[in-house]
Amino acid sequence: MRGVPLAYIARNLWVRRVTTVLTAGGMALVVYVFATVLMMSEGIRSTLVATGQPDNVMVLRKGAGAEINSGIERGQAALLSTLPGIATDGLGRPLVSAEPVVLINLPKRSNGKPSNVTVRGTSERGLQLRPGVRIVEGRMFRPGTSEIVVGRATAEGFAGVDLGASLRFAGRDWQIVGRYDASRSGFDSEIWGDAEQMLQAFRRGVYSIVVFRLADAGRFDATRDLIDGDPRLSLEAKPEIRFYAEQSEALATFINILGLSLAVIFSIGAVVGAMITMFAAVASRTGEIGTLRALGFRRRAVLGAFMAESLQLASIGGVLGLAAASAMQAVDVSTTNFQTFAELAFRFVLTPQIAWQSMAFALVMGVVGGFIPAWRAARLQIVDCLRAA
Repeated sequence: MRGVPLAYIARNLWVRRVTTVLTAGGMALVVYVFATVLMMSEGIRSTLVATGQPDNVMVLRKGAGAEINSGIERGQAALLSTLPGIATDGLGRPLVSAEPVVLINLPKRSNGKPSNVTVRGTSERGLQLRPGVRIVEGRMFRPGTSEIVVGRATAEGFAGVDLGASLRFAGRDWQIVGRYDASRSGFDSEIWGDAEQMLQAFRRGVYSIVVFRLADAGRFDATRDLIDGDPRLSLEAKPEIRFYAEQSEALATFINILGLSLAVIFSIGAVVGAMITMFAAVASRTGEIGTLRALGFRRRAVLGAFMAESLQLASIGGVLGLAAASAMQAVDVSTTNFQTFAELAFRFVLTPQIAWQSMAFALVMGVVGGFIPAWRAARLQIVDCLRAA
């Protein structure tokens, strides 16, 4: 026997539009939480992955999980610069940058509370290794001076880092001469200055990392084997893009677990609400159900009709929740990266996969919330339905 027309199903939602809106609103809230958690996790990943270049190689001390935990001696850095296959600049100099990386405390603009900011010592060749970084205000720092430039996110999120201001750390006053934009990568949350001046100011005798560019990215395995096989180097080489992707894993995983746990808890309430709504619909339409059965519609047609109604309700909630979550793409937020203990600015990122997962989550709530009432409607006896009408 034919199924119940979709127009009939949609009409019932419209007739009970107040209940429909309230139930769909509850589902929309859950979908909003679910989608924003995934968008936050994806935003962190995309920010850190964008920090790396596919043909750059990052070298750290073996066992160091982050730049601030690593140490590379000057002699080791010099040996790395002699490796074969390293790209050169226009003057024939190898594109190698040995960099110290440290943390300092700065007050946040929003609440005045201190938070960690990454300070990176770099050089002219270090800038060439990061083509996505460009000065948008002021100028680049001069080598050999106590001048620094600040990233866009650092300038927006922290107090006392305005262009022309003097920032004191490591027992020295540093002049802010420029502001750079790193194309929404992790470098946006840093402060850059001259590498040698940073080493002197922080009284450090070793670099944190060495970054270099390969002339042929396909030679990474051979380059890594050379580093592993040299007894003078107790270092580990990784593609830069992979290193920064690994930096996002701990924080992204924590956000996923916490956020999805909340979404599941909220979804229980939304499912109960949908179930109550559908039970009310069954109770108010007992006569209609009996009429449908008397007209020849089978039990599975009635079951399908109420399931379709529940899924339509869930779809409305899913679309509303996803629309609200998509607006979060205009928001920039920051949090502490568990790997570096430094502030990381990022934005919410909505991908087609997240949109699909959010709608699937909404439909699952519709199935769970609608099945028992639909089963109840399908099991009603014709005589009992017509008598109740």
